[in-house]
Amino acid sequence: MAAKEAPMSRSEQKRAQILEAAIALFCGQGFPNTSMDEVAKKAGVSKQTVYAHFGSKDDLFVASIESKCVVYQLTDVLLADAAQPEKALTQFAVHFGELIVSDDAITVYRACVSQVESHPDTAQLYFDAGPEHMLGLLVEFFTRVETHGRYLFGNKRQAAIRFCLMLFGELRLRKELGLDTGELEQEHRQYCIQSAELFLRAHRLD
Repeated sequence: MAAKEAPMSRSEQKRAQILEAAIALFCGQGFPNTSMDEVAKKAGVSKQTVYAHFGSKDDLFVASIESKCVVYQLTDVLLADAAQPEKALTQFAVHFGELIVSDDAITVYRACVSQVESHPDTAQLYFDAGPEHMLGLLVEFFTRVETHGRYLFGNKRQAAIRFCLMLFGELRLRKELGLDTGELEQEHRQYCIQSAELFLRAHRLD
């Protein structure tokens, strides 16, 4: 029988409440229009408590994006087994594919794009906490995979970018534009799995 997770401490519970409130507000009204006061009120904590957990609104925004990655299991644990890259990269593709077409991901992306001229720093925060973090995980993974002698990725950052963009597919584009997605929702998981297979086949040394 699986071990039960330890209950969260009061501090951890408050941190989770703050993140949940922040995500809802950042998605609902954008980063520039969200204040720490509003986050505190929605989370049911004091403003001092928000600052105690997150030193600034920038830190809170980054933590909100990172928490979404954790929810979708997009951490280094997912890419831990470099000896079995086929399994690891397929799992990554499925989880990453689910994240990038989620409503929250689309909403935050649209907000950053719409405010890029007036608030370019927000776009940089988003890129560093989300895309840059994912690319870093993949580059490190590709480096370890190469030591096993079965795959060669060349410029690993370019390979990581190429792989991530493959996973976006038609579904992400249609969702960004608010277009009908038809049967693409049901097909997206298989699309991501096939993308991982094609990507690895292109870099296999045989």
